[in-house]
Amino acid sequence: MKRKLTLLLLLLSSIAMVSRAQSPKPNQESAQATQTRGYWIDPSTGLMWAGKDNGEDVNWKNAVKYCRNLRLAGYSDWKLPTIEELEGIYDGSGYALPPPSKGGVWGLAGKAKGGLLLTGNYHWSVNPVNDDRGHATGYTWEFDFPHGNRHYEPRGYYGSQRALCVHGPVQ
Repeated sequence: MKRKLTLLLLLLSSIAMVSRAQSPKPNQESAQATQTRGYWIDPSTGLMWAGKDNGEDVNWKNAVKYCRNLRLAGYSDWKLPTIEELEGIYDGSGYALPPPSKGGVWGLAGKAKGGLLLTGNYHWSVNPVNDDRGHATGYTWEFDFPHGNRHYEPRGYYGSQRALCVHGPVQ
């Protein structure tokens, strides 16, 4: 009986932690508003972000082209963000879940702020990876939203990378 009670308390505690980690209703409404509007303005930076990424695998050159050609919210000067700008919209609050049981796998819970719709894990930045002399290497930084860190890939790489465009800051 004592073991059943302990297991029940552990289960209830886990459920409470998971429910706290889920998006509250205001965040869900914000995500819906972002998707309806098509963009989100980061209140901390004034940057305007496209409400969703390009929706398919793209190499770096085509990611730059996608953002350059984007026409949204009356603006035509969208660009691929810097790696720091991508890091600035990372929301890792979903990591409040308890650790997995023995043999379990961590659930990835990182996402972008503002209800932005990301269809892939990795998003290209405009920043080249430089060598120790400051020369471009042919690699470019990308941000991994599920894990919350940066990686780099060759510019011609065509995997699960996406283009998430930014404009601004808006005044």
